[in-house]
Amino acid sequence: MNDKPIFIKNANELITLKGSSDAPLTKAGMNELHILNNGSVWIEAGKIAAIGTAEELKVKYRAKLESAMIVDAAGKIVLPGLVDPHTHIVYAGSRENEFNMRLNGATYMEIMNNGGGIHATTSKTREASHEQLFAESMKRLDSFLKHGVTTVEAKSGYGLDWETEKKQLEVAKRLNETHVIDIVSTFMGAHAIPAQYKENPDAFVDLVVTEMIPKVVEEKLAEFNDVFCERGVFTPEQSRRILEAGKQYGLIPKIHADEIEPYEGAELAAEVGAISADHLLRASDKGMLAMAQAGVIGVLLPGTAFFLMAESAKGRKMIDMGVPVALSTDCNPGSSPTTSLPFIMNLACMKMGMTPAEAITAATINAAHAINRSKEIGSLEVGKKADIVIMDVPNYMQLAYHYGMNHTDTVIKAGKIVVQGGSIC
Repeated sequence: MNDKPIFIKNANELITLKGSSDAPLTKAGMNELHILNNGSVWIEAGKIAAIGTAEELKVKYRAKLESAMIVDAAGKIVLPGLVDPHTHIVYAGSRENEFNMRLNGATYMEIMNNGGGIHATTSKTREASHEQLFAESMKRLDSFLKHGVTTVEAKSGYGLDWETEKKQLEVAKRLNETHVIDIVSTFMGAHAIPAQYKENPDAFVDLVVTEMIPKVVEEKLAEFNDVFCERGVFTPEQSRRILEAGKQYGLIPKIHADEIEPYEGAELAAEVGAISADHLLRASDKGMLAMAQAGVIGVLLPGTAFFLMAESAKGRKMIDMGVPVALSTDCNPGSSPTTSLPFIMNLACMKMGMTPAEAITAATINAAHAINRSKEIGSLEVGKKADIVIMDVPNYMQLAYHYGMNHTDTVIKAGKIVVQGGSIC
């Protein structure tokens, strides 16, 4: 860690994604990385102060060169810090037994309906202390950081009662204050229907709408409101009610949509003006078109499909239809226990037909748009927060080519070096 100016020089490729802060990139725009060869960046006071060639910046900052920390990026690429817009990182317990069950033929919904899945993690999270959740989540964040991720969205949803939902959100808030990664919180009390409400799910919806959402806002615990719209979980009508209630209190709507089967979740996202609709493995053409027309970001989670041994979302088709696409790990204990966003980018190319350039766009500026942070992060532009990752590859194509590998060499967060040589400083 340091407070000196930082001079990153001589990058083989400086991937800026400039000019994309006002709206997420779509269609051909997702392939426009705006690369500066032999690019350099000057960082001061936690912000990007200048971008250009090494020679240009040496002249501009001649008087400050001796006091600056020099980071030689020769032979490497420099890009915005990666952004993960959909995680469930605050939880307790592990569900490797369910992995074995799926290998023997059980489905995700079968496991969940028999007390496993979200319900299993809910039980462990309810039992866990604040300190246990904090310590376990810190380890996950450290792993994210070593993979080049500098901002993470974190959902509640493993409480399904106010006490535990509040505990999760309070832990996320403390993590944001403690860890170098920025945490953006989402309330997801409507992640599943608790067992005691199985025969009367509308009563649980009433609880979420009339009691939980007002408390979340009163205690300033979240910025977004999410719901799992899926057959056997929350219906489109119940989901609409939850999302509209959140909007009345100032919470921005998100939605888990059309993951298991087509269920009009994508259409609902467009109708309520959600900032994003996530999963979308079974989204209809009508729903995808509605999202494109409404500007709803499709947050795709190919790691979840990979781990559940399911067909991935139609990423290629969505991009061609004009849906702005982002990528996420969906880090959670049941369906995507990973913190490697670079591997998710690999999967996006191999399983969803995205190009390497589109995958970078989806994990940086479009992901920043999906959590309402595009003015601060997601691209390398003067005045933005200096969240930067240096990857030890000579060109961006190799990020997709070398799948399952972590090429992260250096991570700079808000103008401070926090990972160097692949290790946390």
